[in-house]
Amino acid sequence: MSIIRKSDKNDRKKKNFSVGIALLILFVIAVLTYAIFEKSGHWLVQNDEVDHVKWVAVLDGQTADLERSDYAANLVKEGKADSVLLLGRRVYRERSNSEFYAEDFMKLGAFDSNAVFLVPHNDPSTISEAYSIIPWLKKHNIDTVLLLTDAASTYRVKRIFQKLSGNSPVYVTKDIHHVTYNPNCWYSNRESRKTWLRGWAALFASYLDLFNTDTLEAVDSSYYKPIKSYAEYKREFRSNVNLQKLLPKIEDKIKTESEKETVKDSVKTSVTESSKTQEKAPEKAQAKETPKATAKETPKDKAAEKKTDAKAPNKTPAKQGKK
Repeated sequence: MSIIRKSDKNDRKKKNFSVGIALLILFVIAVLTYAIFEKSGHWLVQNDEVDHVKWVAVLDGQTADLERSDYAANLVKEGKADSVLLLGRRVYRERSNSEFYAEDFMKLGAFDSNAVFLVPHNDPSTISEAYSIIPWLKKHNIDTVLLLTDAASTYRVKRIFQKLSGNSPVYVTKDIHHVTYNPNCWYSNRESRKTWLRGWAALFASYLDLFNTDTLEAVDSSYYKPIKSYAEYKREFRSNVNLQKLLPKIEDKIKTESEKETVKDSVKTSVTESSKTQEKAPEKAQAKETPKATAKETPKDKAAEKKTDAKAPNKTPAKQGKK
């Protein structure tokens, strides 16, 4: 019996020990899971130190706040960037987001229109954008480019451009700290959780897309429309305006405005004439009433004058006789 009891105690000790080990393992897994989930928001972000760059590439996909354009404009104002590339996807038949971005960008400060470039494209992804812009960067021997995108895409975007470019240019990315994604507490906001999930899914997909791909060169240029400066864009935009078609509309507008002015003038003249006639009418009425009043008052006035003459004493001094 004693032997059986000892064996039961040993079995219980073994079970308790195994349960404790299992609980410890679960606790460690929970801690690691929490740490991984908390730090995973930072793993998507590549925040490089930037003192000065010659080129800033604003990738498409910014929100209605245009936070990337604002950040690039501040860099140019502070002298930390020289030129800006505004990428924008095609939205209408012959228009792209880059045109709207450029129009808004030029309102943010007195920028050189030859240093702001429009990059219209019809690319559905970041990799397609890289295929469109990297040959142009290599053709112009650009050495360093700051890529502006959302924070959760900075690591992925930098890796894509480096993989397709090779040794040059050198790419840097920056976290612009927009409200849509905060890597410190990405799990506390619904939009941040969605951004986190899309970021990791896009990162894994980029590994598959870039598998066994070659680097791009200047001769590999393929674009939806040529890249041009804002000054060139404005010159072409003005030249595309057909003034011959606008002339009939302008003439019709001038006619309608002249007709409105003539109507206003006629109304003013009629009003002034009516006011003059109204002013003359009381004057005539007063002129008719004044003779009657004088005719009634003259007999009384004469009688009053006679009475006053009779009552008034003779104030002339008497003549003195000679002594």
